Amino acid sequence: MADLCERAPTRRSVLGAAGALFAWSFMPRFAHAAGARDARFACIVLRGALDGLSAVAPIGDPGYIALREGIALSLDGPAPALPLDGFFALHPAMPNLRRLYGAGSALVVHATATGYRERSHFDGQDVLESGQPGPGIVQSGWLNRLVAALPAGEAVTRAGALGVGPVPPLVVRGAAPITGWAPPVLPRASDDLARRVLDLYAARDPGLAEALGRGLATERLAAAQGMAGARPRGAAMRVTAEGAAKLMAAPDGPRIAALAFDGWDTHANEGGATGPLANLLGGLDGAIAAFEEGLGPLWADTAIAIVTEFGRTARVNGTVGTDHGTGTVAFLVGGAVRGGRVLADWPGLSPAALHEGRDLRPTLDLRAVLGGVLADLYGVSPATLAREVFPGTEHVAPIRGLVA
Repeated sequence: MADLCERAPTRRSVLGAAGALFAWSFMPRFAHAAGARDARFACIVLRGALDGLSAVAPIGDPGYIALREGIALSLDGPAPALPLDGFFALHPAMPNLRRLYGAGSALVVHATATGYRERSHFDGQDVLESGQPGPGIVQSGWLNRLVAALPAGEAVTRAGALGVGPVPPLVVRGAAPITGWAPPVLPRASDDLARRVLDLYAARDPGLAEALGRGLATERLAAAQGMAGARPRGAAMRVTAEGAAKLMAAPDGPRIAALAFDGWDTHANEGGATGPLANLLGGLDGAIAAFEEGLGPLWADTAIAIVTEFGRTARVNGTVGTDHGTGTVAFLVGGAVRGGRVLADWPGLSPAALHEGRDLRPTLDLRAVLGGVLADLYGVSPATLAREVFPGTEHVAPIRGLVA
């Protein structure tokens, strides 16, 4: 089967041409009670399919080395992997994540996936971000529906959610209020032009004028916080996280945010302890550090979920890369996370254990992990999770105890 990569401009990049700062506001639906803590939650989507066997290597599995010829991690050598629990080791490009793991503020989830079992980036991302059981249902994302399900008047619903990027990630789009912010990568319109556009829409489309006003308010907040410009990909992750953290740390800022980092499609020359994937993982590690620094004391009540649409093949291909797979790794980090452990029902890497003879077999439903975090952090009931946040998951019990 041919890999289904998007080499032409994607739907998301086409939508992004409209502008760098945006806001939408709709009447939300409120239903169930949230928890009492004033928590922060962010979802970071790694688009392109993260190689979970390289990010967190199962060095204790006897099949690992043979499958990973040319890119296998090791506990010795010039760039040794970072031991976690005697069986798994973290990529050496992520020392900050290893520090948080040692401090009990980072949790690794391995051999995980959504319910999607094909290998299309578009469909995999839609399922991951929509929270729906299958692709093509993209009217809203699960994080937006979470906000809509929380009671009116609470801080998390008053501020709405933050979508970071030229286009808000699907996971945060929907009926509940969202505000968008993107690091400045294009020339900004002058204040005078912005005011004239706002006046024009106030006369012709009051709803859009209100949305634009919300966006301009976020722009002013970003400027007041001293936001920096975007950088090359690795550094851009940290810059983006710095901006998101500052907005979330503001007293009247959003409590929930979604970010998307592209570039994780490692078909060729992936690299092992060093190389292109290592550079990306280093950028992600810097983004995690930026959230911790930017949130300051609020970090203690923060949980960040780092997820990707699917994994990559267990065996290295002929171009020293990996193709589209199934099972992968996810991370939970933050002061509110009950970490210091790897959550995995490890299936093994023997030929008989691989999914369809080629992929890490997923044994943990990612929706059970995310649902458990939302239940613990916001007091969302299992019924609400199964009906509104992750529809059709009555059979997927939330994993509790992931939040301290």
